[in-house]
Amino acid sequence: MQPSVAIPRPTERPTLTEMPVRSEAYSAAVSWAAVIGGAFVFAAMSLVLLSLGTGLGLSMGSAWWNVGAGAEKIGKAAIAWFIITEILASALGGYLAGRLRTKWVQVHTDEVYFRDTAHGLLVWALGIVVTASFLGAAASSIAGGATTRTAYSGTAAGAEGSLPNPNAYFVDMLFRSNGSVGSVATTPQTRPADASDRATAERILGHSMALGAMSAEDRTYLAQLVSARTGLNQSDAENRVSQVFGDAQQSAEKARNALAHLSLWLFVALLAGAFCSSYAGTIGGRQRDFVKV
Repeated sequence: MQPSVAIPRPTERPTLTEMPVRSEAYSAAVSWAAVIGGAFVFAAMSLVLLSLGTGLGLSMGSAWWNVGAGAEKIGKAAIAWFIITEILASALGGYLAGRLRTKWVQVHTDEVYFRDTAHGLLVWALGIVVTASFLGAAASSIAGGATTRTAYSGTAAGAEGSLPNPNAYFVDMLFRSNGSVGSVATTPQTRPADASDRATAERILGHSMALGAMSAEDRTYLAQLVSARTGLNQSDAENRVSQVFGDAQQSAEKARNALAHLSLWLFVALLAGAFCSSYAGTIGGRQRDFVKV
């Protein structure tokens, strides 16, 4: 009788609960690939919708009434379209980031919800930067350009590569002759204003606008210049200078109010975009976690 030999039992396969789980410390809390992808989708969608709005006549232009489309001429439809553009683009980018991000294992539900919200917010923030880089010219026209013009830098109108100077219109008003169009002088001592005279008048206007008032010396000198170039007497020239300066102040105040009103609506649009992107990120993340294989 042969001795019995113990046959080793096969190793049992570990159950799902016995398998080692990767620690949360080794999993990244931010899926940057999903965030970057969602941000580029946000930027592309913004460009598409803004182009559509431009084609429909809902574009935003200059804040000055005499340079391009005035900010006060931007109607409610244009503002509403910009808000809709921000909401749709942000929601799409945030949703894609939530669906494309890595699935976190052994992470509390509240933490997952917070991370999805953060992913949507990161998509919105990065998308704003990308969109601003593509729309640098438009952003400069809406924000930086209007601020520069408000400062009355005195840049010569029509200079190559420079912004249109709103002072050029008021300088034209200063040197208008009293005769018919094309008449330049009423006395042998008068002559048309040249580039040097116009530049001097623009600098005086710009400096006075920055101070909020025109000094008596500048007013007298500018009136003498206008009198010498238009044939007006000193009293009429001073009245013209006062009237033109008053019109310039009203124009600047109107532009500042319109720009402030537009900036408030832009703030509302951006804030709505941030909220929609964050919320859409949670929706995409929830669908990502509960998708069935």
